[in-house]
Amino acid sequence: MAVIHHTTLTPSKVELLASWLPSRPWCRAGPAEPKLVKAGGFRLDDPRGEVGIEFLVVTDTSGNRTTSYLVPLTYRGAPLDGAEHALVGTMEHGVLGKRWAYDGCHDPVMVGRLAALIEGRVQAQDQNISDVPDREVTTSYTGAGPLPTDFTAGDDHDGTLLTTPKGTTLHLHRVLQPAPDGPLTPARGATGHVTGCWQLPDGTRARGVLAVLHAGPRT
Repeated sequence: MAVIHHTTLTPSKVELLASWLPSRPWCRAGPAEPKLVKAGGFRLDDPRGEVGIEFLVVTDTSGNRTTSYLVPLTYRGAPLDGAEHALVGTMEHGVLGKRWAYDGCHDPVMVGRLAALIEGRVQAQDQNISDVPDREVTTSYTGAGPLPTDFTAGDDHDGTLLTTPKGTTLHLHRVLQPAPDGPLTPARGATGHVTGCWQLPDGTRARGVLAVLHAGPRT
């Protein structure tokens, strides 16, 4: 299991994201730097213990309407070859030293672990406490056989779409929408999904769909 160090980060994750988010096509803040607060998330373990994997939820409170974003991040002790376009920034970790933070959708380690999460082979971990499962994260998978991991990531106004040459798609909802009360209904034609919770500015808990899987070309 990954060990979570309670130490300093310079800059903080929220500070790093405040300058990066406006460059994303799915960001609703426009060119202005958003005012972000941490709202939740969870972690996944890298079996080799080399890459930190965190699905971070941050909420922009700068406008009349608050907006919550899902930002999967990976943390590495050295640059990831060929991923310069996905670099969010660097931070100085009080225990581990310099860390390179990447948009996890472009990191093969995160993509592989996300596929394993959807299949039910791994469990989401608490964001802040080592070796504690996050029971609020739920998944479903009705497909046959293991998921491919040769995804290519692309951003658009709605979020990030991971696609494979054979047509499997995994859509990450970057702008999160709280679901209405009652059981969550999978998207039409979906073969899998991930749901999770985050905290709203008024202190209440919201639940919604984080990612949706389709086994073939979407129509």
